[in-house]
Amino acid sequence: MKTVCKSLATLLVVSSLVINTSGALAEEDWRTSKWGEEDTIGAANYLSPDKVLKASKLIKEGKTYSLGVELNRDFPAYGSRFFDITVMEPRAGGQAVGPTKLTSTDDVLHTWLGIGSQIDGFGHIGVDHTHYNGHKAQDIIAVDGLKKLGVEGIPPIVTRGILLDMTAYFEQEMLEEGQAFNSKEIKAAAKAQGISITEGDVVLFHTGWLSLVGEDNERFGKAQPGLGVDGARYLADQGVVAVGADTWGLEVIPFEEGSGVFEVHQTLLAKNGVYILENMNTAELAEDRVHEFMFVLGQPKVKGAVQMIINPIAIR
Repeated sequence: MKTVCKSLATLLVVSSLVINTSGALAEEDWRTSKWGEEDTIGAANYLSPDKVLKASKLIKEGKTYSLGVELNRDFPAYGSRFFDITVMEPRAGGQAVGPTKLTSTDDVLHTWLGIGSQIDGFGHIGVDHTHYNGHKAQDIIAVDGLKKLGVEGIPPIVTRGILLDMTAYFEQEMLEEGQAFNSKEIKAAAKAQGISITEGDVVLFHTGWLSLVGEDNERFGKAQPGLGVDGARYLADQGVVAVGADTWGLEVIPFEEGSGVFEVHQTLLAKNGVYILENMNTAELAEDRVHEFMFVLGQPKVKGAVQMIINPIAIR
């Protein structure tokens, strides 16, 4: 009997260790993608011809919405990022050429790619120098471009788009700095709009924050309302391809108590392979109460780029 009890006690201890170990391993599982060790596109694996066809059935009017903002020298940017454009007549002296007196202009762009409306790729954010699917920074980052996880590898994102109007949910014209929304609020807002979040969707949030641009750029860039860590985990669990908002950084700032620096970015990009869309122009969609639409994005394929300036299109 003593032997049986001793064996049972040992089994319970071992079981406890296994459970604890499993929990620890679960936290590390993000370093290996469920799509295989060679995967570089993350949640874009949820995209399919079937999703495109289903999204196309959402088009009832053929009305299009530009989700990108106008980018200029005055648009507020994160940190020290800047934008500058130079236009010139490249021919000597601007002289007309040939019998038809050809003249021309060209332009040169001097800018960060993570500015204005943008998509964050998986090379942007890591956890202690480890990026999506366990890629080490030392193996993929080079000054002349990423060796892996560059935005050129992101496939066309054509799928069902969802707009969750958080101003309507909170009954505010514009959300405030530090105002977070998580799984509870996301579920409630979706239910209020009569929609559900499904695998392969792109989810956008309207907070009204973008209305500050040109009115109070300093306030716009200092802090923001946004997605919390719990909300990011929830959306990743639903199998969404990308998450975006009409804010410069998607997640709530100041950061939630107990969370890390840009932990929402880490949760989506590094741990779950979900793309982030920033400075999305959602105002017109919200005004027209468009909650479902066909989302279309084909970003410039600049090899080795970490982020990219974009102008996605919503079609209703």
